[in-house]
Amino acid sequence: MKKLIYIFGLFIFLSGCSDVLDIENIDSYSPDAVWNDENLANAYMANLYPMFGNWDSGADRLSQQLARIEWYPDRVTISNENFKSWDYSRIRLINQAIIDVKNGTLPQEVKDGITGQALFMRAYAYFNMVKYHGGVPYITIPQDRYEDDLNAPRNSTEECFDFIEEDLDSAIELLPQHIVPASGDYGKIDGNFALAFKAKVLLYKASPQFNPSQPWNNPYWQEANAVNKEAYESLLGQGYGLVEDYSDIALEERNKEVVFSVINTYPNKTAAWDHGVRPGSESRGAASACPTWQFVKEFPMKDGRLYNDPLSAYTMSDEEFLQNYWKNRDPRFDKSVVWNGKLYEVSGKTGKRQYTALGIAHELDDFGINPNANINSSNLNRYTGFFILKNSLLHLTQAEVQQYDLDFVLMRFAEVMLNYAETANETGDSGTALAILKQIRERAGIEPGVDGNYGITASNREEVREAILAERNIEFCFEGHRFWDLRRLRLLDRLDGTIKEGVEAIAIEPDQSEMEIGKARELADNYELVEEDFKYSTLQVPRSGVQQSTLPENYYFFPVQKDVLDRNPELEQNVGWGGSFDPTLH
Repeated sequence: MKKLIYIFGLFIFLSGCSDVLDIENIDSYSPDAVWNDENLANAYMANLYPMFGNWDSGADRLSQQLARIEWYPDRVTISNENFKSWDYSRIRLINQAIIDVKNGTLPQEVKDGITGQALFMRAYAYFNMVKYHGGVPYITIPQDRYEDDLNAPRNSTEECFDFIEEDLDSAIELLPQHIVPASGDYGKIDGNFALAFKAKVLLYKASPQFNPSQPWNNPYWQEANAVNKEAYESLLGQGYGLVEDYSDIALEERNKEVVFSVINTYPNKTAAWDHGVRPGSESRGAASACPTWQFVKEFPMKDGRLYNDPLSAYTMSDEEFLQNYWKNRDPRFDKSVVWNGKLYEVSGKTGKRQYTALGIAHELDDFGINPNANINSSNLNRYTGFFILKNSLLHLTQAEVQQYDLDFVLMRFAEVMLNYAETANETGDSGTALAILKQIRERAGIEPGVDGNYGITASNREEVREAILAERNIEFCFEGHRFWDLRRLRLLDRLDGTIKEGVEAIAIEPDQSEMEIGKARELADNYELVEEDFKYSTLQVPRSGVQQSTLPENYYFFPVQKDVLDRNPELEQNVGWGGSFDPTLH
């Protein structure tokens, strides 16, 4: 195999590793040098960690949670690059580490740590590919494009899951079980993250996406439940748990709920979260992620029931709810969403209220078509009258918004809990599932009710399944889970054919007549208008272009890109995309 030269950018993935990565003139070196020098070996591994991503304010645009129609006709085709995951460049680098670290002169403890991280990374990368496409070629040796035969056929989906589990089991044996927050290694993969991720992999393996003919009673659910139970009990026993305040999940870094996070530290590494979620007047441009009216309605009331549930203490008609949607809601709504008239003390502005009404709000914040405003909004195709509050650093000024450096929480204990609740329910233990749901809702601040059920009425397997899915929708809002949850449960029909809407606010007088715009603007400038000083109506968004989501049946597995197939005659295309490869487990 040709001698490979690796080019590294100097990448700081956590502040505690500065002693490792502050090396003079690191820009290129050979594999022989890397694996005989602990600093270079750790720098090599650090350059692989970007695979875990970072904050993405628009992650849930794929679902009903955020505005924009992402699923237009032919969003995914065989020829385009959309929703393709074929990450063999990274796989080669990971395989190189696994092979070459064995031959180096590093201490065995260091070798084990690097090998454990690399095995986890390989499993993580392959799982994402399998999630997209089903079985893929599971390559475990570094391939040289000049000398090796790269035309490998696809492994079956079942074989890929077996290999992923094997890699994760090997990683768990080699990794430290728990890297504590005070450790200089915090931010590296540990055994707890590997175990929790293995549990998630097995949840997917059992799910309807991979078992369409036997979605709920296949044998994989028992294995998934055993590992999810192990992950839950193991992490709980080590002190993991739910933080007291839902707002603190990310704002309080390195807390007991964080299972794994990507470390951000200004100025070395920042993320674009606040830049994407803030109203334009408090950011460096228009917001790129705005919650929809459809999602606003899905938050329960504070007794845990939906607004239109006649058994709710806060039940309202659709029209009543539109005019009072912010009242008596699940506290997570207040901690996640900004709406017109809400107290929103961003950029250190005491007493500031956020407005979205046309003619009253800043031009980078407004949403609406009120003809009496005598101006047109430029935001009708991107805004909804709502913004995201969750995980925002309100103390950052407008000039500082691009300095956002909260650690990105990739996995938290609430996910471990709800993954376990799901597998428990599907294996006959609805009691455990309901107990976990109640814990999640208790932390959220929902009223327990006289029965102590926090508004949960589910009493059988199917109803508990729906309750878990609904809870995930709220608990993990804007974290990028919703589309993938619906896809693995084969429920994309809940998105297919749907529209998205926003809410326009128009200022009114006490007698319900419309307030003169100049007067309303003057009051708003002093933050004197509150939610009740407006009337509300819905508007479809976007106002032009594609306005309805289209998700055909074959989106449960995406195709292998034609360019990849053309370069490897051994590959088969997926069933449903003109090929014969079955991406399911049977």
